Amino acid sequence: MPIFKPFRGIRPHRDFEDTFPTHPLDNFTQEEIAEKAQVENTYINMIKPYVVSKSKDVDRNLRKIRSTFEELMEEKKLVQDNSAYYLYEQIYPNKQIFRGLLGLASIEDFWSGKIKRHESTIPQKKEKLAHYLEKVSLQAEPVLLTYPANSKIELLMNHEEKNVPIFNHVDNLGIRHKIWRIDNRLKLQQFKEVIDQIDSFYIADGHHRIGSTALNAKKLKEKNKRHNGTELYNFVYSFIVSNQSIKIHDYNRILHDLNGLSSEQFLKELEQYFLIHEKGETPYFPSQKFHISMYLDGKFYSLHVKHDLRSREMSLDNLDHHLLDKYIFKGILKIEDPDSSDLISYVKGTSNINGINIIKEKIDSGEGKAGFGIYPVSFNDMIKISDLKLSMPPKCTFIEPKLITALLMYDMKP
Repeated sequence: MPIFKPFRGIRPHRDFEDTFPTHPLDNFTQEEIAEKAQVENTYINMIKPYVVSKSKDVDRNLRKIRSTFEELMEEKKLVQDNSAYYLYEQIYPNKQIFRGLLGLASIEDFWSGKIKRHESTIPQKKEKLAHYLEKVSLQAEPVLLTYPANSKIELLMNHEEKNVPIFNHVDNLGIRHKIWRIDNRLKLQQFKEVIDQIDSFYIADGHHRIGSTALNAKKLKEKNKRHNGTELYNFVYSFIVSNQSIKIHDYNRILHDLNGLSSEQFLKELEQYFLIHEKGETPYFPSQKFHISMYLDGKFYSLHVKHDLRSREMSLDNLDHHLLDKYIFKGILKIEDPDSSDLISYVKGTSNINGINIIKEKIDSGEGKAGFGIYPVSFNDMIKISDLKLSMPPKCTFIEPKLITALLMYDMKP
């Protein structure tokens, strides 16, 4: 069983709880981030030296973030709770509800395989985040972990929701965020007992975050001759939810160049691996697994993976993202490493035609040559890939809930 333990959460004082947290930074343009960084007593303002500074002295910028954080703590603009689990719930305008528990997962369990991954990571991004953690020692955005539904955990959460939340706020997207602090000793023990029945956690979102935390922990472990696994740096701030409380959307691709091929040559090459049907100008969302929607030169095409290329047993050849890499990016376009290629960018989907329209808009505006819409990965396939210790290409799953950054934070400094 993996460890999941309470922690001393740090949260904004009531005067700032509506303004300090933020949506993840990748939701904003650089111009929007620069504008938000000017607003005092906000998370983005706190990390301003990292996100908008012109100084090339990265370590100095990171030390400034830490000192600003400590100033906010001294001024009581940020407050620290006693050790607790936190029940966190999001209620969307369409009444969809996501809920789970905030706490700490062990990096030792990540190394030993009790926390299972399904996606590969980009080394440069992971190393950059690890350096940030080393200097700032603060985790502000939890990793999203999932597990097969457990009725006992659901029952305890149902009971806890009868109490008054410590946080109840509707954000600018119309999503209501509610948090209950669980710090009663008896309740903590009850939650621990049922959580201990979970065999494994599966990373749903945050592979780079947990990977960078593990990398930072490894470096600090090597420096600490008395390391015993209980150190604050040896845990990752996490949000655990059951499979009933996540939604997996498509994660699509933009191809910026055909690498010397004409559109006609490219379509001809695709015939080796796909049955191709022209759909005209009407946006096409793939109807099921092994179907890919392609937008090229103002037209949509459905690409059906040929049956003899589909694996009958669970493997990476069961995944459309892998087949796209294998046959199109590597096979036809000769892109040796699609994961790090400048010819490819990633676009979050919506599990419907709206995500395909985003691809179309980007291609029509000149941001790329071709777009690929990919059917969402199923929860079962994600679990099977994780259990087999295989890794999907980066950015195969865009998963909700998306968490607010700095609603609660975890300080790794003793």
